[in-house]
Amino acid sequence: MGSSRKARLYGGMDAEERRAERRLKLIDAAVEVYGEVGYRGATVKAICEAAELTERYFYESFANSEALLIAAYSHVVGHLHEEMAAAAASAGNDPEARLHAALTLYFTRLKQHPKPARVFLLEISGISPAVDAVKLDALCTFSNILVPPAIDPKRGDKASAAALLSIGMVGAVISIALRWVSKAYPQPLEEVVATAGSFCRVALAEADRHRG
Repeated sequence: MGSSRKARLYGGMDAEERRAERRLKLIDAAVEVYGEVGYRGATVKAICEAAELTERYFYESFANSEALLIAAYSHVVGHLHEEMAAAAASAGNDPEARLHAALTLYFTRLKQHPKPARVFLLEISGISPAVDAVKLDALCTFSNILVPPAIDPKRGDKASAAALLSIGMVGAVISIALRWVSKAYPQPLEEVVATAGSFCRVALAEADRHRG
């Protein structure tokens, strides 16, 4: 190992690894702070204090607070979508079973982790066009997990209509989740999953029709 490499090592990590670690600390702290006071009530100073880092490290990784919000949202939903996809895959090939498994995982995580749920459901709305674009991409991923798209180039217009129906389905699921979370989970988990599933089955049937 050369001397320049040795100079960059500290505590078993090089400079880039330590930077990545600080970035993740800021993201985790942001989720906590947003969960307590909301995005608009959060300050860079409060997030840095929660992360036990100075503000100069904030600007090392993020251009501004909006960039951190996007990173925090992407971090939360990325892990959630991975878990949902794994739950669906473990349920086998039956579309209904896959849908039920993915929805159960989704609502279970919302109840288990209320602070990330706030980031996912509340703090991402109405901030800026850049944030809206990230949210739209996440909605498409969410939709594809619940109802895999039917791709048929010979039915372009109908396939597009099915895709719009799937996006509407996700809107309904998120609206149910938002009310459930904001009211402190008054209904049993299975009841919420069943209600959300009733909306999803319409999109599921439409997608199945276009595959036929």
